[in-house]
This record gives sequence, C-alpha cells and structure tokens, in this order.
Amino acid sequence: MSGENEQTGERALVDRLKRGDPAAFDEVYDRYRPPLFGFLARLSQQRELAEDLLQETWLRLAANATRLDDDTRLGAWLFTVARNLHRSHVRWVVVDLEHRRWLRRTADEGIENTSPFDLTSASELERQLEHALAVLPLKVREAVLLVAVERLEPVEAARVLGISPEALRQRLSRGRARVAEHLERCRTITTKERTDAA
Repeated sequence: MSGENEQTGERALVDRLKRGDPAAFDEVYDRYRPPLFGFLARLSQQRELAEDLLQETWLRLAANATRLDDDTRLGAWLFTVARNLHRSHVRWVVVDLEHRRWLRRTADEGIENTSPFDLTSASELERQLEHALAVLPLKVREAVLLVAVERLEPVEAARVLGISPEALRQRLSRGRARVAEHLERCRTITTKERTDAA
C-alpha cells in the first residue's frame, strides 16, 4: 500500500484493535516485530534485553489498544513505547556506557563479538557499520536507527524522540559524520595492514 491507501488501512487496523479484534493484534505483531526488535537490539546492544523490552512493548499495546486515538500511527506509537522502555531501563541500570566500552575493547582486540550484529552481519563493511552505530552517543544513535535503519520519516522520528525536526536533523548530521569518520579509519587501517603484509 502507499500514501492514502496505507493511511486508510492503518486507520482500519487501529479501529479493529480498539474493538479488541485478536486478528488485528496478530497483524500488528507480524508487521512490526522485526523492525522493533532490530531497533531495540541495536539500541540496547543486548539480545536478551531487546527481547524483554519487545515483550513489554506488546504488553503495553495490549493494555492500551482500546484507548488508542483514531488517527494513531502504529509504527510511531510502538517505536515511542519501545524507546521509552529502553530509556527507563537505562535510568535504572547503567549498562550502556560500560557495554560500549566493552564493545570498543573487544573490537580493538579483535575478539569475536557475539552481539546481534555479528549474528546478522555477512560482510566486513556491515560489521564496520554496526560497530560505528554501536559507539554513537545514545541520542544520536536513536535518531540514526529510526531514520536510516528503520526508515521512519524524519517527522515521525522526531515525534518518537520528542524533539523538533531541526534537532533531529542535527543529530542525523552528527551521526552520519561520525559513521563516515569511523569507516574512513577502518579503510585506512585495512589499507595499511595490506601494505604491511605485502
């Protein structure tokens, strides 16, 4: 679906959720589970935590389905809930900084990383991109993940993050610049290693 048809279809789905239609919940689950899990896994850097937060996101939908506004954009609503759950977790358990330090150390030491990224990354460039995302500051990482990975429109991503479109644009700009710098460093290191080995 595209444009107006997509909005009409989503409104009908919201209406079915509000009426307690179990098939509607299943449809939403099938449509949004993969992108939500990917978002939470990259955001939290922990597969188990991502699964827990994803489960809690579905529980929140089940608890609030009958109270959704008629014009609710389900994707934006679900990503907002998922993001807020992650932020609540970080407030209570300070794991993000320590985990990113560990990720940097393991990458620098060449230790195999068993995060969700390495399980799904098939090429060196993909692994470098995943690492570049992982070491971004959390606020910047959220913006990049929502727009570049999950393909939310910038206006919707700004709404999910509770910031202005201009603030989102600035975060995206910083994120893209840092990712580009990281990839350039990786390219320089790889070139030097090949030259030294020759």
